Amino acid sequence: MSKGSHGHKPRPQQGHVARKRFGQHFLSDDGIIDEIVRGIDPRPGQSLVEIGPGLGAMTNPVVERCDKLTVVELDRDLAARLRKRPELDVIESDVLQVDFGALADRFGQKLRVIGNLPYNISTPILFHLLQWAHRVEDQHFMLQKEVVDRMVASPGSKDYGRLSVMLQWRYEMDNILDVPPESFDPPPKVDSAIVRMVPLAQPPQVDDALLSEMVSVAFSQRRKILRNTLGAWVTARGLDTDFDMQRRAEEVPVDDYVALVQLASSQAPRATPAPQG
Repeated sequence: MSKGSHGHKPRPQQGHVARKRFGQHFLSDDGIIDEIVRGIDPRPGQSLVEIGPGLGAMTNPVVERCDKLTVVELDRDLAARLRKRPELDVIESDVLQVDFGALADRFGQKLRVIGNLPYNISTPILFHLLQWAHRVEDQHFMLQKEVVDRMVASPGSKDYGRLSVMLQWRYEMDNILDVPPESFDPPPKVDSAIVRMVPLAQPPQVDDALLSEMVSVAFSQRRKILRNTLGAWVTARGLDTDFDMQRRAEEVPVDDYVALVQLASSQAPRATPAPQG
């Protein structure tokens, strides 16, 4: 999707003051909203779930196309306002407490998840959803652009890191639209972007908790070669591997990390030596 004109006048939002503690910035540029909804392409009969609908900037054009929409809203005042609309099923909750698997069971089909994720908890939300990737058709999120850059980064780039690896082993991801601060009310101090996340149809079998542990160790000191960081982790498990420890963490493709963690999962770990001194 190409980046369109941003010459549309933002519409003022009435009757609700953005709450800083919820990280609220309301999308208000009609042109950007139209591009986002075209990118999502909602259809009747699909099970769409919107995280953080706010004042309905994305909710309204999406529900016009799909007829019914489930929304997850933490703000009590906004949830009360949204409940007045019969085409919306409102879940008043912290999204980190929502069981998306149960939602998929209720609908009897895979979910399409959308939302303008709060900047302060966007990464925990992405990791929360990771456990239900097999119940999801796709995800379209607005996030801080620097977070999207990290999500889609390739090995060897400065943006490639733990978040890249922890999501790319499970999703195909693309930045489909950049969104400038002036598209919001109030304008945030950062640029935003829309990411499309499509779960891989046949993902590798991975212990994601062990992968998270390993990748955290690998990226704990980015400038050091892995022999000085991940080397101890591998040695403690007695792994017999030809994994190249002369690389830096950001030089290692996702598939290499996955292969190493699969090897670690298949071998019983040795007792970790007690720290000296």
